[in-house]
Amino acid sequence: MEHFESIFMGLCVFGSGVLVVFILAKYNYLIKKTILEKGDSLPENKVSYRDIGCIVLGTGAGLGMSAVFTEMNLSEDTTDLLVYSVILIGGGIGLLTAHFLRSKDEKRG
Repeated sequence: MEHFESIFMGLCVFGSGVLVVFILAKYNYLIKKTILEKGDSLPENKVSYRDIGCIVLGTGAGLGMSAVFTEMNLSEDTTDLLVYSVILIGGGIGLLTAHFLRSKDEKRG
């Protein structure tokens, strides 16, 4: 009976993931279809690879800096809090960098 429960839970998790992807894909399709039926053009993709790169680099730098806190002799709760906060701060700095680079390009062109 234990195996049945674990199989059932695995199928539920996998099935819910598939359901979420299906709903998002169908919603995206319906929005694009409605926009094209109105005669409007589809909006251009505003996310560039540079933006994603800034976010990933910021998060990676935060992850690298958080390794320092794991080596200190702090309590487990304090270490967890510091690690997650440094990772999130690094991601936020990456977002801000991407925003400033994007606004700088928009002013030029």
